[in-house]
Amino acid sequence: MTAAQAPSSYREAIRESIREAMRKDDRVFLMGEDVGRYGGCFAVSKGLLEEFGPERIRDTPMSESAFVGAGIGAALGGMRPIVEIMTVNFSLLALDQIMNNAATFLHMSGGQFNVPVVIRMATGGGRQVAAQHSHSLEGWFAHIPGIRVLAPATLEDARGMLGTALEDPDPVLIFEHAGLYNMKGQLPADAGPVDIERARVRRAGSDVTIITYGAMLWKSLDAAQMLAKKGIQAEVIDLRTLRPLDEATFLESVGRTHRALVVDEGWRSGGISAEICARIQEKAFYELDAPVERICGVEVPTPYPKHLEDASFPQVAAIAAAVEAMVPAHG
Repeated sequence: MTAAQAPSSYREAIRESIREAMRKDDRVFLMGEDVGRYGGCFAVSKGLLEEFGPERIRDTPMSESAFVGAGIGAALGGMRPIVEIMTVNFSLLALDQIMNNAATFLHMSGGQFNVPVVIRMATGGGRQVAAQHSHSLEGWFAHIPGIRVLAPATLEDARGMLGTALEDPDPVLIFEHAGLYNMKGQLPADAGPVDIERARVRRAGSDVTIITYGAMLWKSLDAAQMLAKKGIQAEVIDLRTLRPLDEATFLESVGRTHRALVVDEGWRSGGISAEICARIQEKAFYELDAPVERICGVEVPTPYPKHLEDASFPQVAAIAAAVEAMVPAHG
C-alpha cells in the first residue's frame, strides 16, 4: 500500500461515493427502507443520517412500489434521488414503476422528460438466505430498453460508478453483490467517478476468454490463476455494464483467443449468458475454434443448506474444469 492509497471495503467505498455525491450536489438524496437510523440493511448508509439529516437520508415505508415511484417523481421534479431497494427480490414489487414508468417516460413524452433516478440494490446468493433472498435478476432488467444496468465487482467501481450514474439523465440500476460488501482492498486517495460505458479486461490471456461480472469475476480470476499453473492463459473480462453491453471488448478478445466461456450466477434459461453467447455466434462465429460454453446457476430455487447452495452456483473448480475441456494442452 502506498501513501496515495487507503484501506477500504466494498461497503465503505459505496458509502463514500454517496457521501461525496451529497456533498457535491444538494439535489442528491438517499431514500429506502432502514437507510436512516438503522444505517441500511448492509450498513452502507451508516452514519449518513447524522451527517446529512432526515430530509436527505429518508427512511421509507415498506412499499417498494410507493418509494420507487416517489423517487421517479422526485427525479422528474429536478432532484437526483438515490433509491435503495434492500435486496433484488424486493425489486419485483416495484417492477411496474421501473419498467412502465422510469424506463418509458422519455419515449412516451416525446423526449421531453428525462428520469435521472439511480436505483441501488443488493443481488446474488452465497449467504445462506435461502430461495427468496438469493436471486440474481440483473439479467432480467438488462432486457428492458430505457435503463442502464451496472454491476460493480471491484472497490474502484463500487466507489466510482454511482457518481457517473448520477450524471446520467436517464434511469440507472446498480446491482451490488451482497457477497462483496465485506471485501477489502485499497483505493487511491483521489478515487472518483469511473467510466460506465466499457467492459474491462481484468486479466490478459491468449488461450480462452472468460466473460463474467459481479462476484463471479473473483471466482473466474481464481480459476484463471489455477489454469496458469497448467500452462493455460485465460483472459478474464469484467462486463461491468449489462445494459448496454460492451460487445466490442469481448468480441475483440474472442477474436484473439478463439474460445469463450461465459460465467453467470443467474439461471441459464433466458439469461444474460444466452445473450452474450448469441452475440459471439452472430458476430465472431468464424473466429471460434470451439463452441461457446457457459456455466450458470443451477435452475432451482436456491437451497438453504450450505453444501447445496454451493452446488447451485458456479464455483472455481467447475470454471477451471470447463476451460480445461475447451483448451488443448498448452493452448
